[in-house]
Amino acid sequence: MSRVLNPDNVGSERTRLTKTIVVAIRELMKQTEPNDTSRDLIAYLLLSLERIYETVDISVAAWEKRGYWVKAEHFRMDWDWTRILAERLRPAVEAEDYGEIIPIAVKIAQALSQIKVSENHRYGTPWTGFWQILQSREKKA
Repeated sequence: MSRVLNPDNVGSERTRLTKTIVVAIRELMKQTEPNDTSRDLIAYLLLSLERIYETVDISVAAWEKRGYWVKAEHFRMDWDWTRILAERLRPAVEAEDYGEIIPIAVKIAQALSQIKVSENHRYGTPWTGFWQILQSREKKA
């Protein structure tokens, strides 16, 4: 009997999110003035960074179970920038302070500079409607 592979694991999700963040930042940099698309883009950046950080603990749980504490901690440190930048980005997004958002977006782009995404990618526009998602989450909290 062969192994069953789960294509929807958190590592794959993290890879997809990092690539779509790169695409979203490219699109955000094309915006000339704040509009609904730019709001969707910044909300997508914020929620994606937060989700990436959530996947890190899920990934390292198996290593910790086997006693690979150093490997788990190193992996956490490698991805801790997502938490830090998400914490900086959240108040700026809530205030729609684009003067603060753009420098953080540049830092995100620098952190993901090794990620290559073709201009002819198949990701589409995954950020569509994320401003509404963010607003609905804030109302629940």
